[in-house]
Amino acid sequence: MFHATMRSAIEEARTLAQLDSLSRTIWQAHAAETVTDAEAQGLAELLHTRRNAVRETVAPVGIPLGRVTLFPPKRLQRAPERSVAIERRRRLACSGPMPPALASRFTQGQLAVLRIVGDEMARNGACGLCIDAIAARAGVCRRLAQAAIRLAEGDGLLTIQERRHQGRKSDPNVLRIISREWLQWLRRGGRSAAPALLGSIGCKTLHPTDRGDSQKQVVDTEPKKGCRGAAVDLDQSGRTRSRAVGRTDRAMP
Repeated sequence: MFHATMRSAIEEARTLAQLDSLSRTIWQAHAAETVTDAEAQGLAELLHTRRNAVRETVAPVGIPLGRVTLFPPKRLQRAPERSVAIERRRRLACSGPMPPALASRFTQGQLAVLRIVGDEMARNGACGLCIDAIAARAGVCRRLAQAAIRLAEGDGLLTIQERRHQGRKSDPNVLRIISREWLQWLRRGGRSAAPALLGSIGCKTLHPTDRGDSQKQVVDTEPKKGCRGAAVDLDQSGRTRSRAVGRTDRAMP
């Protein structure tokens, strides 16, 4: 009697929850020795077959067929011209995005990504751009941008703050630079300290608006003489020289 009742209930079940409830009832009856081992095994096989049939008829609500997510598919990111992306990547990498000691750890594409992060950090105090925007500005692909950020995080140069939301799209991660060397480099504007050191070893700063020249003033203070003045000086020096010679001749015995 119990076996026939459970068999008809399994065939009439329409949801997985009903089948799970029937499965618990069957094994509780088996534990109470209401059904034999063969009958319980037969009912379990019937439950398994019915579960597969119910799963095939269940359609996900709100999700298009063939997809497992509610969000629209991501578009493949491609640069309009590869040469333009390469030129942008090289220009950003060669612009000095970080100190040389730190920059030597990264490739050219990774340096371009970190330049975008550093610019946002210097401008807004943190980088809140999505990974697609960072990759597009750096002229690299999405995977390379993610790898560069993860590598910088592993070296202790920056931190990544995830902003996840349950049931809806998450916000872009917030990147913050924590390396002292990198932060000092950004505060200095990415320029080398060599020009500043040159002023401390005796080099004089010249300004194009300066009209005064100390050497020129010294030269100008001396009296200027024309051609006649120079000739008069030569004549007087010749007469003085001849008088001196005559005096020496008279003094000789």
